[in-house]
Amino acid sequence: MLTLLAFLVTLGILIAVHEYGHFQVARWCNVKVLRFSLGFGKPIFRRHFGVDNTEFVISALPLGGYVKMLDERELAAPSNVAEADLARAFNRQSVWKRIAIVSAGPAANLLLAIFLYWILFMQGVPGMKPIIGDVPVQTPAAQAGLQENDLITAVAGQPVSSWTDVRWILLQEAIKSPLVVVKVRDEALHEHDAELRLDSIEKEDFESDFLGKLGLSPYRPPMPARLGEIVPDGVADKAGLQTGDEVLAVNDKPITEWEQFVTLVRERPEQPLTLRLKRDEQELDAVVIPQAIDENGIKIGRIGAAFQVDEALMEKLSITVSYGPLQSFTRAVDKTWETSVFSIKMLARMVTGEASWKGVSGPVTIASYAGQSAHIGWKSFIGFLALISISLGVLNLLPVPVLDGGHLLYYTIEILKGSPVSEATMEVGQRIGLAILALLMAVAFYNDITRFITG
Repeated sequence: MLTLLAFLVTLGILIAVHEYGHFQVARWCNVKVLRFSLGFGKPIFRRHFGVDNTEFVISALPLGGYVKMLDERELAAPSNVAEADLARAFNRQSVWKRIAIVSAGPAANLLLAIFLYWILFMQGVPGMKPIIGDVPVQTPAAQAGLQENDLITAVAGQPVSSWTDVRWILLQEAIKSPLVVVKVRDEALHEHDAELRLDSIEKEDFESDFLGKLGLSPYRPPMPARLGEIVPDGVADKAGLQTGDEVLAVNDKPITEWEQFVTLVRERPEQPLTLRLKRDEQELDAVVIPQAIDENGIKIGRIGAAFQVDEALMEKLSITVSYGPLQSFTRAVDKTWETSVFSIKMLARMVTGEASWKGVSGPVTIASYAGQSAHIGWKSFIGFLALISISLGVLNLLPVPVLDGGHLLYYTIEILKGSPVSEATMEVGQRIGLAILALLMAVAFYNDITRFITG
């Protein structure tokens, strides 16, 4: 239910903002708006408002929306248009007004992203400090001389404060350069530069853990197998386990870290496990039989117990970065611009075959991420909303007929040749645009289904 609600809220906000951009600029240009629709298909709600008696509609299929303006080209009998309304028809506006109206939708999405990032940067963005964990041998990170416990302070000359910053900058650098300079500070507080090679990253890696392929991972301190939250009526609860219990051994095998315990439980579904526990300086035994759970077609064991987080340690490893109103606004603009440019570059690389089309997502994936981000917290959801808003704005600016960018292409040609594009040319363009859009949607749904099946 949370996923469904988050998905509907996401679509509702993004579509409403996009269409409102068209609607408001059309009104500023004195163009008569006949209908403002959120969604397609059968209307489930409709009301008329305003001087122009504009019809506001919510339709059954929420995957889009539209603003219908008075346009003589779309009327069966243009002569029926009232004389007073002729000057307010969209087709009678100057090319510059038409450009402004069409551009307003994508622009509204980009402005929304700036506003959301502005809020985030003022409130503070949580993250993990970029302290390097175990560096596997023969990886680019090892070859660059990076070591465990090194703190990354800058990438490509840009200061970083969290792993999110590191990943974002490396992602941008990977599509334009085979080498990047990483500045680190070791445990002795000595700083040095390391040349990290990025040419091992392949096009399929961009949608997965490409940091791991480089040999970079967040530092993970030793974590004793101490139990945190116990699921009520779960296996651990019924076996008498309690929050704060530390697992010392499983079937007489010593346990020193949480991951060891998790691995043993996962590998032994429906098999009795004898746990040696430490509780309040006393040792005791308990027997649990992990419940069998299907995970991506594989049977694993679970007992319904979580890890107890060391709050003091997490405070040392985590960071919350916030800025003043003016600096937050500047960073919000920069973030929106960088993300937009990066999106365009990745689309170009997909077209040329340099990037995988697996990165294209459809409504199922968007719904999944909407639910996950909402579950994490409102800041995560706002960040997700800003990212999708940028994607929607950039997508609509592509020079593909039926999209806003396709209309802008027609208007650009009209400015250059001094007359509008012919109806025949626009009709052919519409068919091509619909074919491209259908292909893109097919790829998106295919990727969605693949992710759903494979997990």
